[in-house]
Amino acid sequence: MLRQLPVNQIETSVFKAIERSAYELPADYLQALAAAGGQESSPLGRSILLTLRDNAAYAREQRIATCQDTGMAILSLRIGQDVHITGGDINEALESAVRRAYKDLRKSVVADPLLRGNTGDNTPPIITYQIVPGDRVEITVMMKGFGAELMSRLKMFPPSVGVEGAKEFVLETVEKAGPNACPPVIIGVGLGSSFDGVARLAKKALLRPLDAVNPAPHLQQLEQDWLDAVNALGIGPQGFGGSVTALAVHIESFPTHIAALPVAVNLNCSAPRRTTVVI
Repeated sequence: MLRQLPVNQIETSVFKAIERSAYELPADYLQALAAAGGQESSPLGRSILLTLRDNAAYAREQRIATCQDTGMAILSLRIGQDVHITGGDINEALESAVRRAYKDLRKSVVADPLLRGNTGDNTPPIITYQIVPGDRVEITVMMKGFGAELMSRLKMFPPSVGVEGAKEFVLETVEKAGPNACPPVIIGVGLGSSFDGVARLAKKALLRPLDAVNPAPHLQQLEQDWLDAVNALGIGPQGFGGSVTALAVHIESFPTHIAALPVAVNLNCSAPRRTTVVI
């Protein structure tokens, strides 16, 4: 039996999720930040990490944005195949939710990448849909700032570069980003798929809670190995040097063509604004 789900319920949930994400950072991130304070070797780095924690607490208390760049709205929906959405166009509802949520936040979206006219309401959002078993709708919202996004990269490698070539590309990306991505960063890595698909994998990796590892043993090991290698670069919090350049490396992979090893690196800054709701 199909479950009837009014589209306005989805709109309200997304509006509230974005509104909350602006000022309330995820608990898993705050825990990782606290742990990083005990791992950081630099006194200045420890001071910066403490300042980031204080900023997060103040933003939550005062209900103000944790960062002035409130980014683009990234909406990832997993829709159960036994759900029938009623009462209107879901795309219009999602745009309305973003418009409402950004009413008092900075509007950072231009309608045309060359003409540069601001849309005035931070729409349209970037939306991805996935149909899954069940009768629930899971929605993850991310407010993606572009300081870190500008430092992200994609490369279509031949498979001969192997694991070491992929690792070198990840490290090179983080090193080139330096302080510009506002470390300590979260690193989403996509492996496989196609030119467009590998970028989506890297973005998907950023939606995972920081304490959630890839279930595949070889990728789980790579996540830890690459995190250790990134932190050995010495970039440190906000680029002032230290032993905590990244809080996590998350890898998502997908089958690919025999002729390629696509690799994408999507960086997230030290304010990972994301919220997941299930309806």
